[in-house]
Amino acid sequence: MPMQDSKLTLRQLNLMVKDAIEMQLPDEYWVEAELAECRERGGHCYLELIEKEDTTNTPVAKASAKCWRQTWLMLQPYFERTTGQPLRTGMKVLLKVYAQFHEAYGFSWIVTDIDPTYTLGDMARKRQEIIRQLKEEGVFDLQRELCIPRFAKRIAVISAEGAAGYGDFCRQLEDNEYGFKFEVTLFPAIMQGEQVESSVVAALNSIYDCIRDFDVVVIIRGGGATSDLSGFDTLALAENVAQFPIPIITGIGHDRDESILDMVANTRVKTPTAAAALLIDNLRQVLERINEAQQRITMAISQRFATQKARLDSLQTLIPVLAQRTLTNARHQIELIELKLQSHDPQLQLQKGFSITLHNGRAVRDPKQLKAGDEIETRVEKGIIKSTVQ
Repeated sequence: MPMQDSKLTLRQLNLMVKDAIEMQLPDEYWVEAELAECRERGGHCYLELIEKEDTTNTPVAKASAKCWRQTWLMLQPYFERTTGQPLRTGMKVLLKVYAQFHEAYGFSWIVTDIDPTYTLGDMARKRQEIIRQLKEEGVFDLQRELCIPRFAKRIAVISAEGAAGYGDFCRQLEDNEYGFKFEVTLFPAIMQGEQVESSVVAALNSIYDCIRDFDVVVIIRGGGATSDLSGFDTLALAENVAQFPIPIITGIGHDRDESILDMVANTRVKTPTAAAALLIDNLRQVLERINEAQQRITMAISQRFATQKARLDSLQTLIPVLAQRTLTNARHQIELIELKLQSHDPQLQLQKGFSITLHNGRAVRDPKQLKAGDEIETRVEKGIIKSTVQ
């Protein structure tokens, strides 16, 4: 049986634990951990910390931690400004903590500082590992092997529905100074937080189902308060974008850094309006090429006409000379023929004392051609003698 005079109330026991902890752990400690949960409530930040075994990923330690409002108001903006991301589940952190045991609420680690450079290093290691894997798979540069079509007017946009960045993008396209007409189709997606990867991949799948309807894909984000780009630094999203069969342009509104999504996309710009400007400029270049080609064709045709006119003018000058020369030659040939004909004129032979005997209008060359009783004509210079063969 327990001694009645040695009993303690729960509060007394907890106070003893509190004193023991304060005596044994009086200092602050820097601790490495992964965030299993991170939430804000009442201006305070509540964290669940976890440590996993490297080889099996099995949890080997867990603890709760709190960052009170006054400290959190200073640490949160500094951490986000340095890393470009808010604290989120799965992130590796280096926290400065001290032990606190409250008799009513139990034990917790109290956060007094966060080292963002540690998280940056872990993020960089993860990014490099993803990049290395993409290169090993041979997909890292696939998008850059594609060319944005010259007449890219049918645009599939992945963005948050109603986002300011999407509105800016559409207005920029509509108000272009050249009067180009674009066909824009929105595929809504979550563009910040832990659901970015699955949401954007789902949008890409939807575009792929009707891919013949589009020339390019534009992934844009803008207007949000958070600078979180963690959702765009995942292997699954990078693989989907890298292997997509038409060019992808990213404009996710971040000046300081490149996400892995930016690295594998065909073209990366900083903002949604810059993405619109890129598409407008692409058509402007096409228009300039068409105008230049039109000018070259017009000039070539004009030069051809001028050349042909000069040739015609030259022929008009040469034709009379050539015609006269041809006529003279023809006349000379006729005169030669006339001379030849004259030299063979039978009348000339008759004038020389020769005669021609005809029978039935044909010249008699052999007496054997005739028989007794045939009538013949003998032509001499001064007339015709008719005779009968005996």
